[in-house]
Amino acid sequence: MPKQATVYVGTVGQGVWRSMDGGETWERVHDQLYSESDIRAIAVHPRDPRILYAGTDTGVYRSSDGGDTWSRSDSEMNELHVWSLAIDPAHPETVYAGTRPSAVYRSEDDGGSWQKLDTGMETVCPPILYTRVTTLLCDPVDTDTLWAGVEIDGVYRSKDRGATWTAHKTGLNSLDIHGITILPGPPKRILVTTNAGICISTDNGETFQDMEIHTRFAWRYCRGTTQKTDGSGVIFVGNGSGPPGDAGAIRRTTDGGLTWGTPRLSHEPNSTIWHFAVNPLDPDLLFAYSVSGQVFRSDDGGENWTKLAREFGEVRAMAWV
Repeated sequence: MPKQATVYVGTVGQGVWRSMDGGETWERVHDQLYSESDIRAIAVHPRDPRILYAGTDTGVYRSSDGGDTWSRSDSEMNELHVWSLAIDPAHPETVYAGTRPSAVYRSEDDGGSWQKLDTGMETVCPPILYTRVTTLLCDPVDTDTLWAGVEIDGVYRSKDRGATWTAHKTGLNSLDIHGITILPGPPKRILVTTNAGICISTDNGETFQDMEIHTRFAWRYCRGTTQKTDGSGVIFVGNGSGPPGDAGAIRRTTDGGLTWGTPRLSHEPNSTIWHFAVNPLDPDLLFAYSVSGQVFRSDDGGENWTKLAREFGEVRAMAWV
């Protein structure tokens, strides 16, 4: 029998959807949340799965009852698009939000109040009008360190929980950053996905090297990246023919990027595989989604993936509890 889980999907124009049976059936959960919201980030409290945060086109919303009801965490982000969220696992009352135009905000009281941090990020980018913080990641090795990926302005790092920031761009194959994942090591390795492939750093982000995945992948364009939550170091990367693209694949490495495989999917993706949802409650249960609305589920640690029957218009965020 398939493993059960409550799954949340964030869409563009259709708000948040919830499945309480692992993806078999779905309902929209939008009490006090505009039902046609653009949702680009969902974060789940690491100790209380009833507490959720959603990054929307009108700021950050919070639910304390598993999505049944929502309330807006009032701040100047009410006028901004929130593209990324991260909850500090060591201090879960601390929440970070990344926006468009690029900025990082921090709440130290469970979303009650927010402070804009001084990051030094560029905010204007003619090809996309404004830059955006596409990913935020709390460092699993140094719990005071926070990483941010900016589209299109490179990688930023704070070693003091957001108080001060430094930019890290040396060796990147592109400043169009989409995802970050960290292998604790030793040695510690930081993998960064871009529109031109994957880069790796072995000196805590001081320099990066292009992994030249174009010699092994059909497409350079890489999006979200994550790893199994069992400490095995297995990493997954969403890959495809562009944004949104018309084809995609899941790439997997078990050796820090030296070699890569392509797990079996039950259906050909209709666009780039955008990102993944994992949870340490069950490292073998993973979800992936294409930007054009398909959702895939794996019950065997990412060896095989099955497309769920339900498809959405455009998916930008996902989590499961």
